Amino acid sequence: MLYLLHDASQIMLAPARTLADLTRAACASPLNPLAYTPGGRALAASIELFERTTRPYPKPAFNLPAREQVVWQRPFGRVIAFGEPTGRPKLLIVAPMSGHHATLLRGTVAAFLDTHQVFVTDWSDAKEVPVAHGMFDLSDYVDYCLAMFEALGPDLHVMAVCQPAVPVLAAIALMEAEGHPLVPRSVTLLGGPVDTRRAPTAVNAFAEGRDIAWFRRHCIHPVPDRHRGRGRLVYPGFLQLCGFMAMNPDRHLSAHWEMFNHLVEGDGDSADRHRAFYDEYLAVMDLTAEFYLQTLETVFLDHLLPRGLMRHRGRPVDLAAIHRCAVMAVEGEKDDIVGRGQTFAALDLTPSLFDAKKERHLQAGVGHYGVFNGARFRTEIAPRIKAFIARQAVAKALPLRKVPRRTPGVFQASATPTSSARDVVDCTPAGLVRGRRH
Repeated sequence: MLYLLHDASQIMLAPARTLADLTRAACASPLNPLAYTPGGRALAASIELFERTTRPYPKPAFNLPAREQVVWQRPFGRVIAFGEPTGRPKLLIVAPMSGHHATLLRGTVAAFLDTHQVFVTDWSDAKEVPVAHGMFDLSDYVDYCLAMFEALGPDLHVMAVCQPAVPVLAAIALMEAEGHPLVPRSVTLLGGPVDTRRAPTAVNAFAEGRDIAWFRRHCIHPVPDRHRGRGRLVYPGFLQLCGFMAMNPDRHLSAHWEMFNHLVEGDGDSADRHRAFYDEYLAVMDLTAEFYLQTLETVFLDHLLPRGLMRHRGRPVDLAAIHRCAVMAVEGEKDDIVGRGQTFAALDLTPSLFDAKKERHLQAGVGHYGVFNGARFRTEIAPRIKAFIARQAVAKALPLRKVPRRTPGVFQASATPTSSARDVVDCTPAGLVRGRRH
C-alpha cells in the first residue's frame, strides 16, 4: 500500500510540477521586469525548489570522456566498458546495489580512466525487471560476480565499493577453493561491511535492533502496475533514500536553503553544483525483496562470513582459501555507515595470503562517500590503489593449489552456470572492437 500511495502522489503532483515549470520560466524570463527584482528571484527560487523536491529523478548518465560499451549482460545487471580496448590493466569496479545507481561512482571511474581499462557493474532497477525473469538474491549476486570475473579475465583486478565487499570476497574464495585459473589478481575493498560486529554504527544498531520479520513487514512492497516489474516484491528506493536523508536531515535542509539563497543572489555556479549533486543523490532504484532480506540476514544480523558460516548453493565460503588474489582494504576516518575495522577485517580473515599481498589504508578526514569519491579520493586514495594494483600486476603468480573438484577439470561455482551463450560477450581487446558474442 505504501508504494502505491507513493506512486499515486507522483502522478497527482505531475500537473502541479508542470505549472511550476511554466511559472518559473515566466519569472526568470529576461523580458519580465520582475526577474530583476529580489521578490521575483525569490518566487522563481521557491518554485524551483518545489519542483525539485517533489519530482522523481531518472537514472543519470555517466557523461565521461570515454566511449561506453556493454560487454556483459543479464536481466539484473550488466557490465559497461569505458574507452577503447588497450593493454592497460583491467579493473572491474563493482558498484553497490544499495539504492543508488552505478553513476554514483562517476568520480571513481574517472580516476582510473587514464591508467586502466575500466569496467563497472550497472545493476538493474528491480521495478523495471519483469517478474518473468525470476528472483534475484544474494546468492544470485555471487553468481553474477563469478560470471563477470570469468568473462573479463584473465589478469583482472576488482574493486568492491561498500555493499559488494561480502559477495565479491565470497566469489573470490569460491574460485580460489576450486583452483580456478581466472581468479582476479587483486581486490580492493572500499568501505565494505565485512564484519559489522566491529565498531558498529547507527546503521548496524538499527538493523540489529529488529528481526528479519520486522523488515519483511515494513520494508517490502509490491511494484505498482505502471512499471515493467509490476507485482514484484521489492525494497523501494524511496524508502532507502528516506533512511539516508534521515541520518543527516540538518545537512540536507541547510543545503536546500543555501540553494534558495544562491538563486535569489544570482549565484548560478553554486546553484548548478547543488543541482548536479542532488540530481545524482535523489535518483534511486528498487532492490528485490529477496536480495535485501538475505543481505540483511547474512551481513548485518548473522555475520555469517566473518564467522565462517556463510554458504553458497550449499558450498562453504571459506576466506582462508584465498591465497593468490591480493587484498587491499580502505576505510574512512569519519565513516558513519561502515565503522572502523569492518573493512580491515577482510585482512584478518585471509590467513593463507602472504602479508606482501595485503594492504590497508585509513584515509584521514573523510566519511563514507569520501572513501570512493571527491578530492581526497583522487589525490590520496586512488594513487595508493593504482600502486597496489601495479605491484600485483607484475608479481609472480603463486602455483595453483590443488583441491578436490566435483568434476575433474571443470570449475563449478554453483548449480547455476556462470556463463552462457546468452549473456557473455567476448571481452578480449579484439572482441571488444568487434562486439562479437561467444
